Amino acid sequence: MAARLQAAPTGASVRPMNWDDLRIIAAVRDEGTYAGAGARLRIDETTVGRRLSRVERALNLRLFDSVDGVRRPTRQCETILSHIQAMARHVADIERTGESLPGLIGRFRIASTNAVAEELIAPRTGELLVRYPGLSLQFLTSSENVKFSRGHADFAIRLKKPEKGDFTIVKLGEFRLFLIEPAFESEVKPVICAYPDELGAIPESVFLKAKGLQAQARCVADNVRVIRRLLKSYQAVGVLPEYFCGELLSDRRLRATLLPRRRDVWLLVQNHLKRDPAARVVIDWIRDAFAEFARE
Repeated sequence: MAARLQAAPTGASVRPMNWDDLRIIAAVRDEGTYAGAGARLRIDETTVGRRLSRVERALNLRLFDSVDGVRRPTRQCETILSHIQAMARHVADIERTGESLPGLIGRFRIASTNAVAEELIAPRTGELLVRYPGLSLQFLTSSENVKFSRGHADFAIRLKKPEKGDFTIVKLGEFRLFLIEPAFESEVKPVICAYPDELGAIPESVFLKAKGLQAQARCVADNVRVIRRLLKSYQAVGVLPEYFCGELLSDRRLRATLLPRRRDVWLLVQNHLKRDPAARVVIDWIRDAFAEFARE
């Protein structure tokens, strides 16, 4: 659930606040460290710190002090935590109500790239299926966009907006892109990793071409796992979306440069499912998975 709240500190404009961000505050209080909170919520430590900073800016106050390596909530944070605990109880009540709703039965096919399915959708699937025993999901994955027609899939997550089609299109968010390279110079020139020619229009390839790196590529792959593995060897250079960078962004042996362009991500829904109650549950669940990337 990604309820949108509003925080309006004195002298500041109203900014949206995300329920998931508030859950992070509670996790840091309970675990005492960003790393512990990240492990509990299954997100990386860097994301924890970044999202807490976002809340602090919105509220115009400091949430935690570092005491002997442990994050201790400030007095203002303790006040906020009391409200978060009450909200958590309400959220639990709402979710229990959802479990009792009749008619939430359906089998749905979700098409996406391998990386999106593995990194963003799969970690949340167990929770959904346990909550709604009448739902079943089938994943249709590929290194490229899977064909989207009524006979092939019910939902599709695309990294490029379709030009036309008889379906509903919803923008889920934007992925930031990072150029990852070794932080320290070496006598051996790092290997340039690039994407194949058929992916030449994606922002990652456009950047590499503009920098003259595409022509120098000695490793070409349409699988981001292959590129990430090479980058973790500290002997390669490549471009990855933020959701697949993970620990690479905090590795001091690597240098990450944020690229100016982002990559949009879209949800395609077959029109006949828009008013189906079970399908609406799946749609909201998918949108929640991308809530962090729903940037203005």
